[in-house]
Amino acid sequence: MELLGLLILGVLAWRPGSTWAAESAGNASEGLLEFSVGRFRYVSLSRAFPKEAILRDIPSNVSFLIIQIHSQHQNTTISFSKVPLPNASATGMDTGLVLALQPEQSQCSWHLQTGEAGPVQSLAVPLSYTERDPVPGGCNLEFDLDVDPNIYVEYDFFETTIKFAPANLGSARGVNPLPCDVSSGQDSRWRLQYDIYQYFLPEGDLTEGAALQHLQRMAGVAQVAANALKVVTLTEDDKTTMSFSSLGGQGVIYNVIVRDPILNTSAAYVPVHTYACGLGTPQGGCSTLELFFMGFIIAGFLFYILVTRVTPAAYDVRLILTAVVGCIGGLLVVAVWWRFGTLLLCLLCPGMVLGTLGYGVLLLTPMGNLGVFQDDAVYWVAFCLMALIVPVIFLACLRVMNILACGLVGSYTVVLAVGSYSYTSLSFITLNILKRALYPDFRRAFTSVPLQTNDFILLAVWGMLAVSGITLQIRRELGQPPFPPHPYKLWKREQERRVTNVLDPSYHIPPLRERLFGQLAQIKELFQKEESTGERTPLLL
Repeated sequence: MELLGLLILGVLAWRPGSTWAAESAGNASEGLLEFSVGRFRYVSLSRAFPKEAILRDIPSNVSFLIIQIHSQHQNTTISFSKVPLPNASATGMDTGLVLALQPEQSQCSWHLQTGEAGPVQSLAVPLSYTERDPVPGGCNLEFDLDVDPNIYVEYDFFETTIKFAPANLGSARGVNPLPCDVSSGQDSRWRLQYDIYQYFLPEGDLTEGAALQHLQRMAGVAQVAANALKVVTLTEDDKTTMSFSSLGGQGVIYNVIVRDPILNTSAAYVPVHTYACGLGTPQGGCSTLELFFMGFIIAGFLFYILVTRVTPAAYDVRLILTAVVGCIGGLLVVAVWWRFGTLLLCLLCPGMVLGTLGYGVLLLTPMGNLGVFQDDAVYWVAFCLMALIVPVIFLACLRVMNILACGLVGSYTVVLAVGSYSYTSLSFITLNILKRALYPDFRRAFTSVPLQTNDFILLAVWGMLAVSGITLQIRRELGQPPFPPHPYKLWKREQERRVTNVLDPSYHIPPLRERLFGQLAQIKELFQKEESTGERTPLLL
């Protein structure tokens, strides 16, 4: 069945004889797009004006082609027939087809179209491979095409998942490809390995030109290896799927390089890009980033996790409730300090917040992608230890811990506030912890984020604000006691002093209740009309 499908594709794409001779006259017929192997070409498509493309002078050592087309956020269709057939066409923003060449075939053609009424700017390229190269998607059993070189992406607020079909070993022109599941030895497709690559677009750049320009760096094997970050290598024991942390509003390109370790050859799948949001739709949310500040308010942080996990409340309702509960939590901490002055209990909160911030920074490094952190027990035990170890370390110098917490956490909130208007990856320091708490399957996600110009600028701002804030607090506290008496104690002491010291002018101040009644009486007099006394005439005797 697979061979039959490849033969059909070859027949559709190869039209020998007088037809080619007629098209060769004058280089190309009207409306025909000329392509060269490995050369990108911009194509403007619309529903009323589909395009037909042609590739000439294909080298004889080329066994198969991968022809692909990309657009930023609108679907396009590539097919080997004017009317797209189910097994000979693909539709999407990043799509491609594999064409197995026939003996002596040196030319082929395909059709490009879109269902959009307006013009769709797209980018197309044919890439060639030899018989020694593996065939991406050659052992597809999940998707529609018999040979499917495409990568399929799904995303939500928490994670972005890519899926692709397994590859097969290459074969010469006109030779049947090897069966996919007959054997599992080193002479079968099971020896193939899959390198998954990730490439970040410039931060905050949602333009069409940037997407199409950077997709050119992720199409071929050499280009992908030179420009992208290799995330992981999958082998025969792994599923052909991978999850990443969703970076809403940040453009990311993914690609897979399939390698044959015995022949030392490789081939690239069709790259796919995503912004983890609905670009081009009013409800997409790419232009407004959702950023969470409640990580620094323990009550709000815990309440948001609770209300999200157990209730179906809308996002805005959850934010309002979280803000209210966060304020209540902050007032309770202040009330405990005002009344009882319990230093250890009150300073436990800033210490835990500082530890949480440190844990988030640690997880944003390559250490956060270690396999051990995919275990929920290890992850949350490490979280608790990191949150508690800071107060324990600074137990003998609580004032230093409080100054550090205020300086580092306070300056980080400034960074987050700036990030609300200019994209920054630093927001994921706390956001990834929140995602892990809300979505259990997030443990599978690869949490790599880009560090680009905006991030380095905000890192410098964060550092300067933290250093200046810490320095200012240390200078202000020189010569002062570690912590002043709590306000209730000062108020009580003042009350006792006023009662016993009759020479103190404040001793003669009326009680608060009498002063309030006096003020109310004065205000009431302002609204009363003065009574007329009439005319008085003295009596004359």
